[in-house]
Amino acid sequence: MTGVLTFGETMLLLAGRGALADLDAVQVDTGGAESNVAIGLARAGVAVTWVGRVGADPAGERVLADVAAEGVDVVAVRDPDRSTGIMLKERLPDGRTRVTYHRRGSAASAFTPGDLPSGLVEQAALLHVSGITLALSESARETVHAAVVRARDAGVPIAFDVNHRPKLVDDDTGRDRYRAVAAQATIVFAGDDEARLVLGRPDADADDAELAHGLAALANGRAVVKLGSRGAVASIDGVLLRRAATPVTVVDPVGAGDAFVAAWIAAELAGASPATALDRAADAGALACTVHGDATRPDPAALGVVDPTGTDHAVHDRVDR
Repeated sequence: MTGVLTFGETMLLLAGRGALADLDAVQVDTGGAESNVAIGLARAGVAVTWVGRVGADPAGERVLADVAAEGVDVVAVRDPDRSTGIMLKERLPDGRTRVTYHRRGSAASAFTPGDLPSGLVEQAALLHVSGITLALSESARETVHAAVVRARDAGVPIAFDVNHRPKLVDDDTGRDRYRAVAAQATIVFAGDDEARLVLGRPDADADDAELAHGLAALANGRAVVKLGSRGAVASIDGVLLRRAATPVTVVDPVGAGDAFVAAWIAAELAGASPATALDRAADAGALACTVHGDATRPDPAALGVVDPTGTDHAVHDRVDR
């Protein structure tokens, strides 16, 4: 076993305090759901490989260097004909965090099954995939399915995070794609809105427990529903687990779900019980909200700091292009 394997798009991240039109300078970073999970696993001491597809450009070089610097084993495909995707993050004066993606036709959208070398999936301790890659393009979707089939044939566990992006795929198409992968997964992660989408349940038609059990029924008995400021609920082999949110002062929720997933996977690979995995995941997701940036290292001392407003004061506006 070579550790956890994941793959997907990571973009150059340009962030600033204020509207982009008013800025003279921005902070340069990188961000992507799958590499965020890989970084979280590496920080937890788990061996992890991330396969990325970037352009043969400076942005791609930065992406690969940043992920590798976190101790992640990077397998890179450099596309000379396509560009690395770009993500813009504006921390607006009214408290919102506006995130805009420019990724249409990017190098990562050209993922193919051949980008995953022979043996890489088969030797993994676990395969992690997300719905974002399913939505990038038809060839990227085929790559996810090929990886899942290879993992299942080799007896490799599969973790699937729905990560629905409505600007990349419509709800009905997304539902069909997510259900197909969930049926092959060992465990599925979803936000409550994503769980309702996958299950085809109206907003007021199912409580958290029903969502967790319903999602688990699609996913070989194991599912976790992330509830944001309300915590999380898991259905594991018919047993329902609940965890309240860890109180923190929310600065930026970007990357919180990825930190949650990474902590759960790391805990399970270490032999922890599902209840312990849920505790660690909730803490990690909360910590990620205390700092700016997708995978910025937070200060554990921030745990237990209660937001005096009782609300999240960072909101996403997603524009995928």
